[in-house]
Amino acid sequence: MFVKMIALYKEWGRLLHDYLLKTGMGEGLAAYLNLLLLLIGILVLVFVLDLIIWKLLRGFSIRLARKSKNNFDNFLVMHKVPKYVAHIFPLVLLLELVPVAFLDFEYGGIIALKVIKILIVLLTLVIFRKFFKSTNGYLKTLPKFRDKPIDSYVQVFMIFAWIIGILTIFAIVTETTVWKFFTALGAASAIVLLIFKDTILGFVASVQVTINDMVRIGDWITFEKYGADGDVIEISLATVKVQNFDKTITTIPTYALISDSFKNWRGMQESGGRRIKRSLIIRQKSIHFLTDKEVEALKKIQLIQPYLAARSEQIKAFNKEQGVNKELLLNGRNLTNFGVFRKYVTTYLEKHSAINKGMTLMVRQLEPTPQGIPLEIYAFSADKRWENYEYVMADIFDHLLAALPYFSLEVFELPTTMGK
Repeated sequence: MFVKMIALYKEWGRLLHDYLLKTGMGEGLAAYLNLLLLLIGILVLVFVLDLIIWKLLRGFSIRLARKSKNNFDNFLVMHKVPKYVAHIFPLVLLLELVPVAFLDFEYGGIIALKVIKILIVLLTLVIFRKFFKSTNGYLKTLPKFRDKPIDSYVQVFMIFAWIIGILTIFAIVTETTVWKFFTALGAASAIVLLIFKDTILGFVASVQVTINDMVRIGDWITFEKYGADGDVIEISLATVKVQNFDKTITTIPTYALISDSFKNWRGMQESGGRRIKRSLIIRQKSIHFLTDKEVEALKKIQLIQPYLAARSEQIKAFNKEQGVNKELLLNGRNLTNFGVFRKYVTTYLEKHSAINKGMTLMVRQLEPTPQGIPLEIYAFSADKRWENYEYVMADIFDHLLAALPYFSLEVFELPTTMGK
């Protein structure tokens, strides 16, 4: 039907020109008037056909999207893919009919055909772009792909599509083949690599990040070099966007994820707890052996009362068996206020409801420093949320700092000079 319509239109185009000549109109004026009337007729025909096809395709796509269980077609409709697809046939028809209008203007017809072909190429690129955006949006709704850098691959596909499209447009304008441009690009590959260096590095980085599962969307990362400390919200071909905890956005080059060192907190978030690793620095002069009187006083502390009772009996039995002279406190085996405090901290953490008992729990003495002896608490908070974690850690150290005087221990502080 459309083939007959095109043939008929071509025949009418010549008949109209001949009719204008028969009316006594000059050759030049007849040719220009014929061109104008035919162009108006062609454009009206193409516009009406485009509108009809769009109405039919829109109604079909909407009904299909409502009935389909898969929501991919919903994204196609949302990104107006059917609308742009509807423009293809009218443009092809325009490509066939335009030469009819330019029967007497060969050079103008060549230019018009080139413009239409370029429009078809651009429309194809737009359709590809909309389709990839729809695919990207659909994949992000699937749990399997929700945290994957799909944006990077969409950008790579679009870069290749635009390169092919631009080369095709050059081939149309210069009336040559696309392969000649590829041959020329091969000779200028060094320049191309220099221009697209960041893109190539970003693509390689995106592939490695995905394959090695280094970063996912939603991961909490800390990248000190770029001042980033927050959640990854987007991974694209060239950049990674991190929303910091103060709600600012930091942009990191994608290739920096494989060339520099950063911290990913995903392991902590997927584990059973978040690590607490902090020390109390105890003044060395406050550490001493405990007398029997001091031990009896410390037995009033319920958490360590069983420990002190059992341990003091063991020490007395050992010293008696070995005939130790206890007139000097240094002789034999003894309890120290620092050791008893360490046992108290361990017992306190073991009974703390916010500490994960299934993970490492340790209270250890570190190497002495000029400031004092560090007593490090190494444990894991059961609650991994940042604000709750900070509260748990502060609550623990508030208690321990307040407990130190009961063991006659002091925390190191820099001396201050009070002015008059």
